[in-house]
Amino acid sequence: MRKPWFLFSMLAFGYAFLYGPIVSLVIYSFNKSRLVTVWGGFSTHWYRELFADEQILSAAWLSLKIAALNASLAVVLGLFAGFSLARFGRFRGRGFLSSMVGAPLVMPDVIIGLSTLLLFVGLQQLTGWPETRGMITILLAHVTFSAAYVTVVVQSRLVDMDIALEEAAMDLGARPWKVFLLITLPVIAPAISAGWLLAFTLSLDDLVIASFVSGPGATTLPMVVYSSVRLGVSPVINALASLILLVVTSGIVLTGIVLHRQERRHERSRLPR
Repeated sequence: MRKPWFLFSMLAFGYAFLYGPIVSLVIYSFNKSRLVTVWGGFSTHWYRELFADEQILSAAWLSLKIAALNASLAVVLGLFAGFSLARFGRFRGRGFLSSMVGAPLVMPDVIIGLSTLLLFVGLQQLTGWPETRGMITILLAHVTFSAAYVTVVVQSRLVDMDIALEEAAMDLGARPWKVFLLITLPVIAPAISAGWLLAFTLSLDDLVIASFVSGPGATTLPMVVYSSVRLGVSPVINALASLILLVVTSGIVLTGIVLHRQERRHERSRLPR
């Protein structure tokens, strides 16, 4: 016998557990009081304080630049690696490549951060580069693990793709590079978009690895937030988190709409006329 009230209660509890803290954070970002747990009335004062804080704005701009560059580089590397693993069958070094792709997925961030730090220190002693750790070293460290996630997403889409489409195009005389650009790339475009967004989010959210490979003058947004929270939660951080939440939600909704339309267009093109 079904018990709808029990299912509804469990569903409500689950949503409250997951999203209750986020809703509370957004509400208290409009709190007039400096105390984050005492409601003092509605105000947008902390948003004005946020846009006047040079440290947070510069850290946010640095994090966005690193995240965008990291996502783009990770997509290029992940596309090549995923295509090699999905289409080239058995080749020498396939096992090694597959292991190297999967290793960052299960390796703790502390190990990745420490190993990349030792790598940069060793390179500096041998070649003199990098002179200082900053945006470039953070970017390279982020690409190291982001490319692995993109590879898995692209490889999964390529494995599920109907290869008859490519074979039909080649039977009609299309060259391999033309088949890749006109057939393969549009079909796996949703996976590439998902991989880019995943890599962007991973980079923007990273604190541990960036803490190892950053240097003076290269402080990312998570590092600023973490250092601020250690001294007590500030309403400015609530306002910052609310804006990030707004941007991420908007991006997810827009991406979902675009992917849904592409999927519907693809399904209509496969229907017999």
